[in-house]
Amino acid sequence: MRRVVLCLSVAMLWAGSSWAQPTEAAPQTARQALLEMFFSKTPGTLVKHLPMTTRTALEKSGALASLQPYSVMASQLQTQGQNVQTFETGSVLLSGEDPKTGQKVEITVENDALRGDQDDIELSFQVYKNGQAQRTPFMPQVTFSMKQEAQIWTLNEISVTIHLPLADPDFLKAITEKMTPQAGAAGTFVPRPEISGQPAGSDATVVAAMRTILTAEVAYASAYPNVGYTCTLSNLDGFGSGEPNEHQAMLINSGLASGKRYGYMFTLAGCGGTSATSFHLTAAPNGNSYGRKAFCADQAGVIRSSGDGNAATCLASGAPVQ
Repeated sequence: MRRVVLCLSVAMLWAGSSWAQPTEAAPQTARQALLEMFFSKTPGTLVKHLPMTTRTALEKSGALASLQPYSVMASQLQTQGQNVQTFETGSVLLSGEDPKTGQKVEITVENDALRGDQDDIELSFQVYKNGQAQRTPFMPQVTFSMKQEAQIWTLNEISVTIHLPLADPDFLKAITEKMTPQAGAAGTFVPRPEISGQPAGSDATVVAAMRTILTAEVAYASAYPNVGYTCTLSNLDGFGSGEPNEHQAMLINSGLASGKRYGYMFTLAGCGGTSATSFHLTAAPNGNSYGRKAFCADQAGVIRSSGDGNAATCLASGAPVQ
């Protein structure tokens, strides 16, 4: 009987010591590293997954600090009302939905080619509207090439492939509409706005430019907290020599920093105090873009529009862009 009790005691002690052993965390996958890089709420994750040579060059140039705000993309999307989910396994990498418009975007993993310390993750995009897949003339495929450095997955290369389906009806319609000349009353040729003076962009192009400036403002205020937001568009300029500074932050291209782009005038205003905590961004059509909307936004990041093309109307009563 004593032998049985002794055996049971030894077994229980062994089992207890086994349960007490800490479970070793599984190593991070390249896919997890990619998600952490862009969507982690922890500051510095984007820089963490850059190659050492890239980090060294950015640090030497003084541009490393300006990258920090871009590693909180998920938080910014949630603030703008987007429902975003990321997935560490499965065929879907990311799913984002705007409940106001019913539009949904899915990023799908087409191929995940792991070869030792390298992993090529090929992604494709699909847009849905009210549950229905939207056909587009073309959609890019992006490959993120990850490589391990000191047991950390780093983003070594980004490749973008665009397929142009020359026989696709939607693609043909899109390009032929822009090439079709319009006739005047006497049968004379009337230039389209985009080939008369400064090129005119689509609403989507102007909205994308607005988002670029809004993102740059967030990065600028983070890099120069004593200044806060800037109301001088050229301060965000990305052209020049030397290191970034509050008068040349190198966050947007010079064309957009000039304030004249896509047939619109982009203007920043409403900054007050020594450390500005607010601003207004407007985009109003110029003389070559009659009949176009005006767009506006502020530090909240919500872009609105006004059908009369007046920036003041947009600021006062503009409707959120759908």
